[in-house]
Amino acid sequence: MQIVKELRSQGRRWLLPVMAALSVTLAGCAGSDNRNEPAELTEFTPTVQTSTAWRVSVGSETTYGFAPAIVGNTIYAASSDGKVARINGLEGTTVWNKEVASELAAGVGADDQTVAVVTRGGEVIALDTNGQEKWRAQATSEVSFVPWVGNGVVIVRAGDYRVQAFNAANGERIWNVQRPGPALALRAPARMNEVQDLVLTGMPGGRMLAIVPGSGAVVWEGIVAVPRGASDLERVNDVVGQPLVIGDLLCAVAYQGRVTCFNVAEGGRTVWANNFSSIVGLAADDTRVYVPNNRDRVHAYGLQDGEAVWVQDALLNRRLTEPAVVSGSVVTGDLDGYVHALSAATGELAARLSVGGGAIVAPVQSFNGGALVQAGDSSVILIRLN
Repeated sequence: MQIVKELRSQGRRWLLPVMAALSVTLAGCAGSDNRNEPAELTEFTPTVQTSTAWRVSVGSETTYGFAPAIVGNTIYAASSDGKVARINGLEGTTVWNKEVASELAAGVGADDQTVAVVTRGGEVIALDTNGQEKWRAQATSEVSFVPWVGNGVVIVRAGDYRVQAFNAANGERIWNVQRPGPALALRAPARMNEVQDLVLTGMPGGRMLAIVPGSGAVVWEGIVAVPRGASDLERVNDVVGQPLVIGDLLCAVAYQGRVTCFNVAEGGRTVWANNFSSIVGLAADDTRVYVPNNRDRVHAYGLQDGEAVWVQDALLNRRLTEPAVVSGSVVTGDLDGYVHALSAATGELAARLSVGGGAIVAPVQSFNGGALVQAGDSSVILIRLN
């Protein structure tokens, strides 16, 4: 039974997530029954009304290495077929749309001066905010994670477990950080974040690094989860999604590991950790953490203590995306192009909207009081929830 595809890179093997294959396979093959089939969508009485504020086409397809970048009221988005677009987020209009390569593997990272994407061959492309190319530079290996842009640098995490920074003005490589990696790692949606002028990035093996963007100095290394098991497959244990900072807490989740929150004000002390496995990442508000597991049961935990609040399994095996919290709802996309809203308080189904375009794999993000979604056809959509 063909359940995962392996790609050898720098002597290491990557599990390529067709998300269904990962959630089914890495947990164990279930045979001929239907326990791994996507749950049928059931009728319910909506408690939240949804509407599409605008929709903007970017290219023809978007895969798991992509997420729109929000810079103020501007949105930058890219597609697998080489397009990069700037969108006026208030009006839902295209400012520019440029083809920069035949194929892209990851994007978009952006600040108020630079927009960055990465090609299939690991070439980092930087544009200015008018869409004009600034430079191209070669990463040490393929890149399938969204770049981070800020503080005068463009940072990428390559497949050889190197975190690399390029000068945002001219593309000169200015530092490398590398950690030993496992023989087998997970390719799953991942993004970096920033806290206290440090860049946060998850790494294979359940680690998370806090790096000074200008120098590459690692000032903190936290353990989200520890690999367990006898085989390489059992020990796959990668931080997924985007690490989140809520007040003094820094929270992250790992595949076949834990969901963990650290106290930033106390030097990264672990506040709580629950055994967990996710392939997409988490969302949070000021009271709870929300995270789908690798079977798409959505869990809510108390932000301060990690206590279980609710579990919703109505979307089982529907390949949910990294969620966002929008107007009191936990919003996520699925394999059939549906966007689902769950009550943040109770987990009950609150709304459902079909945006089409195939499977949604990019994380849902909060923007201007709505939910920003990039559909499988690469269209960027702003959804209002009332």
